[in-house]
Amino acid sequence: MKDYLDPINAVGMPEKIDSAIALDLLITTKEAIRNYSVALTEAASPEVRTTIRNQMEAAIDYQTEIIELMMEKKWFHPYDLDEQQLLDLKSSQTAIDIANLTLFPENHNRKGLFPTPPK
Repeated sequence: MKDYLDPINAVGMPEKIDSAIALDLLITTKEAIRNYSVALTEAASPEVRTTIRNQMEAAIDYQTEIIELMMEKKWFHPYDLDEQQLLDLKSSQTAIDIANLTLFPENHNRKGLFPTPPK
C-alpha cells in the first residue's frame, strides 16, 4: 500500500473495520466477565451476589453471541489454529502497512495555502 488516497486501497476496508470493532467488543466483554467474577468474590450480601451473578451470566451469553457472529463472518477461527494464524498474520501485516504510510509530506511549508489577512 503506497498511496493511502488511492481508492483501490479502500477495497474491503468496511469489513476490516467491522471485524476490528467485533474483536474490540469481544475483548471488552471478556474483561467485563472477569471484573464481574472478581466483584462476585468481594460482594457481602446475597442480594448483591445474585445481581452480579445475573449480570455476569448475561455477559457470558453476549460473549457467545459475539463469538458466533465472528465465526459466521470468518473473522475468528477458534477451532482451526492454522487458519487463525494466517488471519492474524494478515491483520498484522495490514497494521504494519498502515503504520508505514507517509501521511504527512516532507514539505511542511504551508505558505500560500491560507488566505492572507487584510492589512
